[in-house]
Amino acid sequence: MNWIDNDGIILLSNDSNFGFGFVTTAQDVTLFLLVVMHMATTTTIWTANRGSPVQNSDNFVFGEDGNAYLDNSGTVVWSSNTANKGVTAMVLEDSGNLVFLGNDSKPVWQSFDLPTDTLILDQDFKVGMKLVSNPNSKNVSYFLEIDSGDMMLYAGFVTPQPYWSAAKDNRKIINKDGEEVAVASLADNSWRFYDQENVLLYQFVFPESNDPNATRIAVLGDDGFITFWSLQSYGQSSPSSTKIPSDSCSTPEPCDPYYVCYSGNKCQCPDALNSRNCKPGIVSPCSVSKDSMELIGAGNGLSYFALDFASPSSKTDLNGCISSCNGNCSCLALFFENSTGHCFMFDSIGSFQNSDGSGFVTYIKVLTNGPSNGTSGSSSKHFPIVVLIIVGTIFIILALLCVALRYYRKRGRKMLESPQETSEEDNFLEGLSGMPVRFSYRDLQIATNNFSVKLGQGGFGSVYQGVLQDGTRLAVKKLEGIGQGKKEFRAEVSIIGSIHHIHLVRLKGFCAEGSHRLLAYEYMANGSLDKWIFRKNKEEFLLDWETRFNIALGTAKGLAYLHEDCDVKIVHCDIKPENVLLDDNFQAKVSDFGLAKLMTREQSHVFTTLRGTRGYLAPEWITNYAISEKSDVYSYGMVLLEIIGGRKNYDPIETSEKSHFPTYAYKMMEEGKLRDILDSKLEVDEIDERVATAIKVALLCIQDDMHTRPSMTKIVQMLEGVCSVPNLPTSSQMGSRLFSNVFKSISDEGTSSGPSDCNSDAYLSAVRLSGPR
Repeated sequence: MNWIDNDGIILLSNDSNFGFGFVTTAQDVTLFLLVVMHMATTTTIWTANRGSPVQNSDNFVFGEDGNAYLDNSGTVVWSSNTANKGVTAMVLEDSGNLVFLGNDSKPVWQSFDLPTDTLILDQDFKVGMKLVSNPNSKNVSYFLEIDSGDMMLYAGFVTPQPYWSAAKDNRKIINKDGEEVAVASLADNSWRFYDQENVLLYQFVFPESNDPNATRIAVLGDDGFITFWSLQSYGQSSPSSTKIPSDSCSTPEPCDPYYVCYSGNKCQCPDALNSRNCKPGIVSPCSVSKDSMELIGAGNGLSYFALDFASPSSKTDLNGCISSCNGNCSCLALFFENSTGHCFMFDSIGSFQNSDGSGFVTYIKVLTNGPSNGTSGSSSKHFPIVVLIIVGTIFIILALLCVALRYYRKRGRKMLESPQETSEEDNFLEGLSGMPVRFSYRDLQIATNNFSVKLGQGGFGSVYQGVLQDGTRLAVKKLEGIGQGKKEFRAEVSIIGSIHHIHLVRLKGFCAEGSHRLLAYEYMANGSLDKWIFRKNKEEFLLDWETRFNIALGTAKGLAYLHEDCDVKIVHCDIKPENVLLDDNFQAKVSDFGLAKLMTREQSHVFTTLRGTRGYLAPEWITNYAISEKSDVYSYGMVLLEIIGGRKNYDPIETSEKSHFPTYAYKMMEEGKLRDILDSKLEVDEIDERVATAIKVALLCIQDDMHTRPSMTKIVQMLEGVCSVPNLPTSSQMGSRLFSNVFKSISDEGTSSGPSDCNSDAYLSAVRLSGPR
């Protein structure tokens, strides 16, 4: 907690690319891991206490004896074991290596010697080291190690099973053949393998060109794949097309155990297990008698991921192989190769592979069907009576449960809801086709740790960070002050939930329980646009022009979809940087669309987000003109100017000429001084025509007359260069007086006033909508 103001970071490397300190776990924000991380992308490179997170009351100690350890209420959960070894300092190197230095300034201990699930550029992976993935949902981990002169991947079953070998991968470029691998190291554009004399044997080359300022890493994921990533200094991370292994069916668990994996990630149960729901029925094979199990043929054309890498159990004929498996209680499946007589037996089973020419005969051990010989006669006599008794008992229990459940629901609705809200509304919500996941309030309360991590606050309510049990991250919006009841809410959920577009934030689920109304959206790792373009100090990360232009274009595409391509036309009513969210790759997605209809007319004068946000409102908001999609166009133009200029459109701190940025931008545009409009910190290619295009489009969007503003579809075409930008009107036509007089009233604190309302039927028609209809 002492380091919370520094985001938990204790040490920074000299170049500030890497940090050492605490981060929260994905499952629980009250638990912490001690890690080395890449600062720009927040990617974890190394973890000290993986699997043993600590609480905020626990301590990290770097003792006088030179030992570093994590103390969890008196229990040591991790230690460097460097006590009394002459350690004098702890250093985080520019390579991302955490090093404990001795009296001679040489490493006594270093994190590079103890990798977790990640290898980084120039880190040597040597014989004796092991890279281990996080356990997956089936509690299986994968590990990488150099074994017998070859780099091997294993599934961490009871007996580890290999599924990839560097020597047998035909994608590698060979430099010297026939030698044993002793060291592997990541370079800028390849993964390289060396012998004991440090002679290059072969390498896997990445086809993508790599940024010289980027950091290359290899991550062993819980799906069994090694994925190579390029971590950019400006905060983006991109994966390489090279993955190990290359085929998804070559990993242990692309499908459930015993299922057959086909190309395209299709999974199918083998014919032999169809009648058993693809389950052999054996949990602990050695605790079941031999008479209760049998080997059955699994059909032809099956292979298994480990067959190319594991050593055969014996060399015999098929009968001998079957006899060996029957005599070994831990044997769950066998593969017999006719051409060689090799018999393979496995005590754990992952997914099978479809391979018509495999040449293997496959047998699976299952529980024996039917009763044992000694009781068959008596069992057959009483079988119908027993079945009738069991079925009747189950029927009575189910009937009682149904009656109790109906009573409980009826009583719960009476306690939680007003008399006007009927059970018909609840049933409608349950029956909507294609509906997002319906969560209980308790589900989201647990996922958000009782709404403890607040991501933001808006007119519609607060947003909290949440994590589901499967690790899925959510942004949960707790709607406050909703004027209508369930009818409007279910309509809003049904509309928003059916909208899917790459530049719109996706609704993952909702909660409608009693008085609680919550929406669960996909989590956007880089937050809202405003924190990236309105920098508080010069040291903060600066979005480059390419990223800004892509954000502007993506936002335009999202709005164009809402206005013209959506089944139900939606006018957002509140376009602003806070409602443009950015994912891991800084791809823009519009949020909060469709929420405008949830407020009553009276509430619209209190919650400014319904009426739009001060500083982004179109002139028609304060006149008697109806609100339409062109109001969103105006707001978009204001946001686009802020993206270009890296500043707010109204800033009283600036000189009088520059305080109102739209007026100043238009003046500079007329004088041909485009560079004065652009963020002064940006480096832009002078021949990049997109700068002038973006500025012209922004000024075109913020014209007083809504009829002269372009549609969002036209804006997308202009930004993409598909069509030209029309000439801008003169300064007088731009209504600079309206800008300068009205803008302050809607930019300062307080709310704008006027008769227009996003929910007012007096100003809406089938053509001009304010929110979903």
